[in-house]
Amino acid sequence: MHTTFIGGGNMATALIGGMVARGASPSSFRVVEPIAEQRDRLAARFPGIVCSGALGRDDIVDAQVVVFAVKPQNMKDAARAAAPFIERAQVALTIAAGIRTGDVSRWLGGYARIVRAMPNTPALIGRGISGVYAMPGIVPQARAAATSVVEAAGEVVSCEHEDELDAVTGVSGSGPAYVFYFLEALDEAARSLGFDARRARQLAYATFSGAIELASRSSDSPAQLRANVTSKGGTTARAIESLEHAHVKESFIAAVRAAAERARELGDQLGKDP
Repeated sequence: MHTTFIGGGNMATALIGGMVARGASPSSFRVVEPIAEQRDRLAARFPGIVCSGALGRDDIVDAQVVVFAVKPQNMKDAARAAAPFIERAQVALTIAAGIRTGDVSRWLGGYARIVRAMPNTPALIGRGISGVYAMPGIVPQARAAATSVVEAAGEVVSCEHEDELDAVTGVSGSGPAYVFYFLEALDEAARSLGFDARRARQLAYATFSGAIELASRSSDSPAQLRANVTSKGGTTARAIESLEHAHVKESFIAAVRAAAERARELGDQLGKDP
């Protein structure tokens, strides 16, 4: 049994790397990737991996998991190319953002053993988190096989209803960009206060990573952790008052909800074609 990736970009590379790190043999993977340069990179990183430029019957037949790791706008064509052979695969996993399982099933000619996941970019270093939804009726072994692919790159949150994946997209799928946005702001603030670029970045990065580590080791809520470092009348209190006056929290929540709504819109747009 082998695992086939349709698409060999950064996320596919991260997932394969995670599974290899867990003991899988590179020779157990097949990757269909049209860009020769990317195929060469995969072959160099994972000696023994089987790469091809076009999808063939042998790539899918008897595959344990077929992973669709393509851009959302390419998902329909990828699924239609796989449709003649997909029934011989144990389960299909799609990580194409916004594309719903019902649409994938239709493009695959009615194939219904589909698991959909929404990973995020920290998967590239094995620190990602993915929301996972499985179509009804999938046997536990098939669901576990698909889930193990994304588990190799980080944590997994199970979703009972598929529309929860739109919320996952808004919270954690787009979430790294929010962190980088605030990190960028803290870096700029440090430089505006007179620090050079190297020290500003050092202060900002260490503050974020340290605060996250502290939170992960504590049973306190984020609100309580904030209160713990906010003395009445002190410097932190002044900063929080400024943020509250600017409605930063409300704006941030609205931004996350906007991202989730955009995920729903993309699902509607990209899935409307027969």
